[in-house]
Amino acid sequence: METSRGLAGFLRARRELLKPVDVGLPGGERRRVEGLRREEVAMLAGISTEYYLKLEQGRDHQPSDQVLDGLARALQLDEDAATYLRELARPAPRRRRRSVPERVDPAVQTLIDSWSLTPTFVVNRNLTILASNHLARALSRVFTPGENILRATFLESEMRMLHRDWDGFTSRMVPFLRAVLGAEPPDRELVELIGELCIASKRFAALWARHDVRHRSIGPTAFDHPQVGPLDLYYTILHLPDQRQIIVTYHADPGSPSEESLRLLASLAI
Repeated sequence: METSRGLAGFLRARRELLKPVDVGLPGGERRRVEGLRREEVAMLAGISTEYYLKLEQGRDHQPSDQVLDGLARALQLDEDAATYLRELARPAPRRRRRSVPERVDPAVQTLIDSWSLTPTFVVNRNLTILASNHLARALSRVFTPGENILRATFLESEMRMLHRDWDGFTSRMVPFLRAVLGAEPPDRELVELIGELCIASKRFAALWARHDVRHRSIGPTAFDHPQVGPLDLYYTILHLPDQRQIIVTYHADPGSPSEESLRLLASLAI
């Protein structure tokens, strides 16, 4: 049932985001639904409307590969979203929940501590920080073990001020969370956090409702630090699959003004 509900919700959300013109269909002014109609998606996917209705209502649990491929094309899903669709339809066996608090391997802590000009932190799948190095904590107090990046991003003004393109950052963060979770249901802690954010943040609620999925591991990011000013950095996300943890690093171009600013920040934080 969890699988069918997840698939049904994803299909509805993605259908409502598309407009007829996006898929080459006439629009018209008297449409009573947001996005595409169910029959339009069914036609584009090469399946019957009745069968598509079963999928959206969670009454079919085993769509074929051919059906999934057709739905991915009809809904114009990119590679990340198409993979997520297949994971929802055929989730891997659920892993046993850990019964002890998560900890970072000491070797990982030693590694990130050695990166003197690379702010780095480690998070779990709920985006709670498990470890960080000195420069990350100097960049923001939010990058301290025990803090949750997701909550801080949407509820704390410090994060809105730190990110020069806060809207762009949040539009990447929520789809990344969905990609990390895949078809696995969030645990109770994350369910409660998502509920809290949906009530407290209109921005989060809107992004979560879109069901966007994007696993982008490398890209630019822009900070504005209160002590050293603008920082134009690049983020790199590394996965530790055995521990189910994620390493997030930020680095500057060698010899750039931002690298010099990181040096200054490191000296100020001593």
